[in-house]
Amino acid sequence: MSATAWRLPDPVEVRAIENDWIVMPDGARLAVSLWLPETAGPVPVVLEAIPYRKRDSTRGYSSYWGRELARRGVAYARLDGRGSGDSDGLLRDEYLPQEQQDAADAIAWLAAQPWCDGAVGMRGVSWGGFATLQTAVLAPPALKAIMSFCASDRRYADDAHYVGGAFALTGLKWAASFKAVMAGPPDPEIFGPDWEAAWMARLDATPAIAAEWLRHQREDAYWRQGSVCEGYELIRCPAYLVGGWVDPYNEAIPRLMAGLKVPAKALIGPWQHGYPAPATPGPGLDWALEEVRWWRHWLAGEATGIMDEPRVRAFLCEQSPTEAAPGPIAGRWIAAPTWPPATQARGLHLSPGRLSETPGVGLMEHRDRGVVGLQTPEWVPFGAPLYPAEQSPDDAGALVFDSEPLDAPLDLFGTPRLHLRLAADTPIAKLAARLCEVTPDGRSWLVSYSVLNLTHRTSHAAPEPLTPDAFYDIDLPLCLTGRRLRAGSRLRLSLSEGLWPLIWPSPEPVTLSFDLAGASLELPVRAGRDLEPPMPIPLADGLPSSGPGDPSVLRRVTDDGWVEYSEVWPLADSAIKATGTRLRRSGANVAARIRPGEPDSCQWRAWHVARYTRGDWDCAVESEVELTADAETFHLRERLTARQGERIVFEREHVADIPRDLM
Repeated sequence: MSATAWRLPDPVEVRAIENDWIVMPDGARLAVSLWLPETAGPVPVVLEAIPYRKRDSTRGYSSYWGRELARRGVAYARLDGRGSGDSDGLLRDEYLPQEQQDAADAIAWLAAQPWCDGAVGMRGVSWGGFATLQTAVLAPPALKAIMSFCASDRRYADDAHYVGGAFALTGLKWAASFKAVMAGPPDPEIFGPDWEAAWMARLDATPAIAAEWLRHQREDAYWRQGSVCEGYELIRCPAYLVGGWVDPYNEAIPRLMAGLKVPAKALIGPWQHGYPAPATPGPGLDWALEEVRWWRHWLAGEATGIMDEPRVRAFLCEQSPTEAAPGPIAGRWIAAPTWPPATQARGLHLSPGRLSETPGVGLMEHRDRGVVGLQTPEWVPFGAPLYPAEQSPDDAGALVFDSEPLDAPLDLFGTPRLHLRLAADTPIAKLAARLCEVTPDGRSWLVSYSVLNLTHRTSHAAPEPLTPDAFYDIDLPLCLTGRRLRAGSRLRLSLSEGLWPLIWPSPEPVTLSFDLAGASLELPVRAGRDLEPPMPIPLADGLPSSGPGDPSVLRRVTDDGWVEYSEVWPLADSAIKATGTRLRRSGANVAARIRPGEPDSCQWRAWHVARYTRGDWDCAVESEVELTADAETFHLRERLTARQGERIVFEREHVADIPRDLM
């Protein structure tokens, strides 16, 4: 069939199977829900394997995607990972080899079903995206194509735990939430009468996960396991890679596009961590159409035309997400035939207070004034209050370099790079760089940023302390960006030692010295507009709600000098009509505080609550993690509590003192 003749298949009826069992070679039963097209003859199937409870927590979006794909002739399978939801076993950590092998075995099971024609795809967002890439490395014979959203190929450098070699607030939040995932109860109606014993086993096996992550402060074998950057050539099926500009996981897309030896496509939209539909912020896309084109091309052998189009599409934003909130971001879709897209490097030099084409000279010293970072508190922002806010308050505490006003719009697409020669007066220090657009009204909007633990300047695997007052050459890539800067705006580079509460502070106050001779900022300026074909994917319309609402965010300075940051999510209280289950959740919530100039005063706390009720089945899980530190040691407390009704049935606290490893 020619691509020009292809059209979207007519919708068919869908048969939903609430639960089936895939029995693993060791006898463990994994719970799977299925959505099957009512068509004559077998069909291809797409697998999504995640630990987020298919029967309640993610029922809405699983049902949506299952029906959208199946009604167009592609079956959908939603698997609860081992030890989660209604599956047997224990979930002890992220991305373990057992999980990857389970997914490969599930693919073989799906391919062998009488309703399947033997062709299997795999897809997923976040954990599901990681699992998709990791399973593809095993090259299951029936796996013919993958689609990964908002996931990374490098677990240490580009996941939630460490940012630039520094421990991240997102890592502590995720520890609180993931503990609740590991400790969740099976549903008696699916799992059977042994559900309570299985739940107690899960609770007892739930590890002190924050302590486990904090014991691996370097990029060691623990993090390399499950990092597909260790062997791109092992992925042998076509890949579609999808990300969003508000989500830093898009950093993996250029590496994957360069490293994969198979047909690959990439798309980056304006949205945050999640699917292109529903997309926040918008504009979102009618993604079901694109998925059907992808799966029917690679799984059904139909020439849908999807591979005749540009390999790379991206939304070029014309404003920051905070400027646009709550509406869609202004901008346009652009395309490129390959990665990297064509750009021209534009260099700007640093001189006191200035970004210009004239090289700078001399030395500048800087110590942060107050707490810098409250306007960029989250590495992965899940909602408008967490997007990078107007940056002027943080600029005021940083070392700032401004350009002249732009006489015409400037399109950036790619990775800005900062070249510096600097020294610190302490053996452990950090560098934070923020690139902003300062509009004519004086407001400062984040375009890109980066942080680096300077002891990791040459390697995340083998960090080395700084020699105080010795100068080092630093090449710092900033985050990937796609942005049109407006005529009349100025570029602003802001440098600071800290970025709190995004990352944990250095052990003592730091003064940084910058040698401006040779200091420069390299911008990836988009080269021309010769390839801008129409966007073939329609805008989204009438898609499901994106969540329970935004968190309440507080930034303040108390009367006694504490700087406090908190985010508290509303209690999501939903009733699932199909099962009669009531689900109540909140988190991960955060309370953080620090005294300016006193890094050992830093305190972080994160907590998560989840409750599942139906008739006399009433189970709640509460998890909490607290972190403090002195100059040599992290002090960590983790607590897990489980209730049946109001009765506590499990309670455990874990306290750990973990040496700081050049952190």
